[in-house]
This record gives sequence, structure tokens and C-alpha cells, in this order.
Amino acid sequence: MIELWTDGSANPNPGPGGFAVLDKDGNPLIARKSNREDTTNIRMEGWALIAAMTYAHDRECEIHTDSMLWINILEKWAPGWEAKNWQKKTGEIKNLDLVKKAYALYKKGNVRLVYVRGHVGTELNEKADYWAKEAQKGKVNI
Repeated sequence: MIELWTDGSANPNPGPGGFAVLDKDGNPLIARKSNREDTTNIRMEGWALIAAMTYAHDRECEIHTDSMLWINILEKWAPGWEAKNWQKKTGEIKNLDLVKKAYALYKKGNVRLVYVRGHVGTELNEKADYWAKEAQKGKVNI
């Protein structure tokens, strides 16, 4: 099983962004700057999950993220939104472009999402945060 750790960053929020995907040893596999200067932390978290699932490419994978929002989107809400032709009663689905991409990968992959509380000293979460911020600054592009 592949173990990956992800994080996304935008500073200011919205502003320039970046995301990172690390392996279980804390090595950055993917660290990229957003091509938009008005992105958000939420979008960058989504891109990190998309990159991780793309990297795993159908292999059994456990992805650690500090975004409970994206876990809820993929595990709870997207199935219903898709069944209703990507509509919801209370208005538009935010970041629908990323939701559709992430959900398609999640459905076809062998992915287990693991929530990890952010910014509490968990080593690999802190490293993912570091690399996402470095990518956001344009210092890396792996």
C-alpha cells in the first residue's frame, strides 16, 4: 500500500497558492505552484488530493490530509451531487471543476482518506505544509 501525505497553501487567502504530496518518509513527490494568483487554500487542498490519487494510479493508497472538507466532499456529498447532475438544493457547488476531477479519481481508485489534524506537530503533516508553502512561493516545482 502506498502512503501519501498532502497539503495545500494560499497566502494571502485568496492569493498565490501551492500544494505538495509527500511519501511516507517525508520526501516530496509533487510540489507545485498554482497557475492562478487568486486561488484559495481549499482549491490547493483539492489539487493536492488530485495529484496524490493520480500518482497512486489505481494502486492501493492511503492519503493523509488535514482537510476534513475534502474528505466530506469525496466520501459523503459528491455521490449525491453526481446523482443529481451536479446540483444541490442550497445553491452552487463551490469548486465544482475540482470536485468532479477529484471524485472521478476517488471512485476509480483504491483510496482510503485519513484525516489528520493540521498544525499540531504531526511530523509529516508539518512537512507537507512546508513543501506546499515552498511551492506557493515558487521555490520548487517537482
